[in-house]
Amino acid sequence: MITGEYKNSLDEKGRIFIPSKIRSSITGNVLVITKGVDACLWLFPVEEWKKISEKLMDSVNVFHKDARRIQRHFIAPAQEVEIDKSGRIMVSQTLREYANLQKDCYICGMGKRIELWDEGEYKSYFDQNGEDLDAVFERNSEILSF
Repeated sequence: MITGEYKNSLDEKGRIFIPSKIRSSITGNVLVITKGVDACLWLFPVEEWKKISEKLMDSVNVFHKDARRIQRHFIAPAQEVEIDKSGRIMVSQTLREYANLQKDCYICGMGKRIELWDEGEYKSYFDQNGEDLDAVFERNSEILSF
């Protein structure tokens, strides 16, 4: 399981360091990076991405407008990125622009995926969605019953 919240910086070439605890949670040195939701990028281990992309391609009706839009959002921008010897990945300019990645970023382990956020966007997300967490937990108690 991929967990942890880390702060790192993009370098001038658009590379970011993936923390060793996250790297040790994945198999191999390749990730798939794509657009996420909530103004962040999603990164997946290759095997997990295969499952997700197959589901996105096989279980939706291509004649349904929303289905095509969802496929285009996640599948089209997806790129395999190699973790280099220094533990960094390259984030394309297009994906950096989508997520408004500046310099300081958050890398968040989310179980089966990793989220990459611009620091300002990450803080803003929680400020804008600052609803009382107790109310959120109570409203979603079914999925949180552990």
